[in-house]
Amino acid sequence: MSIGRQRQNAIYSAGVFGRTPAVPTDFAELERRAKKAMGQRAWAYIGGGAGEGTTMEANRAAFDRWSIVPRVLRDVSQRNLSVELFGKTLAAPVLFSPVGAGELAQRDSDLLIGAAAAELGVPYILSNQGCSPMEETAAAMEAVREGAPRWFQLYWSTDDALVESLVRRAEECGADALVVTLDTTMLGWRPQDLNLGSLPFARGEGIAQYTSDPRFQQIVTERVAESAGTQAGPRPRVTAAAVAALVSMARHLPGGTWANLRSPIPRASVETFLDIYSRPSLNWDDIAGLCARTSLPVVLKGILHPDDARRAVDLGVDGILVSNHGGRQIDRSVASLDALVDIVDAVRGRAKVLLDSGIRTGADAYIALALGADAVCIGRPHMYGLAIAGQTGAREAVANIIAELDLTLGLSGQTDVADLTREMLRRRD
Repeated sequence: MSIGRQRQNAIYSAGVFGRTPAVPTDFAELERRAKKAMGQRAWAYIGGGAGEGTTMEANRAAFDRWSIVPRVLRDVSQRNLSVELFGKTLAAPVLFSPVGAGELAQRDSDLLIGAAAAELGVPYILSNQGCSPMEETAAAMEAVREGAPRWFQLYWSTDDALVESLVRRAEECGADALVVTLDTTMLGWRPQDLNLGSLPFARGEGIAQYTSDPRFQQIVTERVAESAGTQAGPRPRVTAAAVAALVSMARHLPGGTWANLRSPIPRASVETFLDIYSRPSLNWDDIAGLCARTSLPVVLKGILHPDDARRAVDLGVDGILVSNHGGRQIDRSVASLDALVDIVDAVRGRAKVLLDSGIRTGADAYIALALGADAVCIGRPHMYGLAIAGQTGAREAVANIIAELDLTLGLSGQTDVADLTREMLRRRD
């Protein structure tokens, strides 16, 4: 029985006994319930976007411009969703996107998301801004499925030795690819966070890849030693919010919370992270150097212009992830789906092309694949599922998308995602 029908049957069979799905099967209700489950800070960070939110709206409007044209009277009893990416066969052309500071939605977020992805046999792109060290997330995935596919997202720090250390760790913990995020060399204007004065990283949330890294620890130790002999400035005013922030920093650092409260390390770690976590001067020479230094496939995330895609593949990059960061970085940016066709044409099969930003349903995934994407990445849906029902919620949110993709494939008269082409779509006027 196909993935789609198995999922339907499981839900309907449970319904006979009065049990409903752990998470809603439609995105609108999923989003509504997730917002109710999340705190204000979590919703602002995960659900919010840049500026007036027009890029988030554009991402959805881009899908609305395409219609599927079904074909009938074809044998679609056997269907194939599996794809190969960088030497690994995946159960479906779907990945869990990296989302930083996931513990805002659920504690141990990365471990739970990784386990959910492993259950489905699809990759989790481990977030550079994760809340658990990559080694722990990899171990959690291995506990569910030996050889569970996983990639690592890399933010390029101002400290090249730290970048090198993160890359080596990703290689050693079994990452199948490196995803270099290009569109966050500085944070976009995010009013929802700004209105709350809330940046998770400033409280020690989402910096576990750093605080577990030996090079980062060395930088912090040197910083503390340098500041030990300097004259302290005026003491900041003590407020309940400031105390809560200090406790948060202490709780998120390795070691005991009480010991950390008496140590300068937690605050220095946060300050160091904020100083060095991204590099606005990142350029093509850096990417070329990375490709030469690692044996892992390199995927560039955040490309929206075909000329950038051409230059990337000419450089030897293995994959392009067409993304506008879910509308969280630039207001009034081009929609990812609108950029996809030109990038696919520019790449001409010389590299894998993936899409994220705006995927909400299996029909969305079908459209992206038909327009030339090799796979799609799911962001907010799995985070919303996580907020509602933990690991089960994250798994089911993505399982629903995969199930609908399977059913859409068959109902449109197709049997293999590899055979999807633009001829199966019609652009709306």
